[in-house]
Amino acid sequence: MPDAEISPLTFRSVGLGVSDLAKSVDFYTRVCGMTELQTYHLSYMDETIVGFVVDGVTRGARLVLMHWTDGSARNYQDNPIKIVFQVPDAKAFADKIRAAGYPIPREPGKSSVSSNVVGFGSDPDGYQIEILQVTA
Repeated sequence: MPDAEISPLTFRSVGLGVSDLAKSVDFYTRVCGMTELQTYHLSYMDETIVGFVVDGVTRGARLVLMHWTDGSARNYQDNPIKIVFQVPDAKAFADKIRAAGYPIPREPGKSSVSSNVVGFGSDPDGYQIEILQVTA
């Protein structure tokens, strides 16, 4: 049970290290339909926060795209991370990712554990984008 002083708890965002901030912002805004919400230039990194905006209101968790500028060694490629997008049409979303030049490692199809449709795409750094179409 959450402490009453900090309730209610809400999951707000997750940070994702990216090798090319502009390329990742383009992917998540143009391809995935998110909106650029804020940008920060810190002494050691640049961050851009993206999220979904509906009727002028940011809905759901935000994604913080982080690129370190301090010269420290970072591994941005193919880390074991997935970002799940619930979409109305999994095939159409996979086609949009593919048309933007990014791979679809798993075509959308019926899930083995539910009646949902699930597939996987990749973002510019190879992070897995789970494509989830919920079917009643």
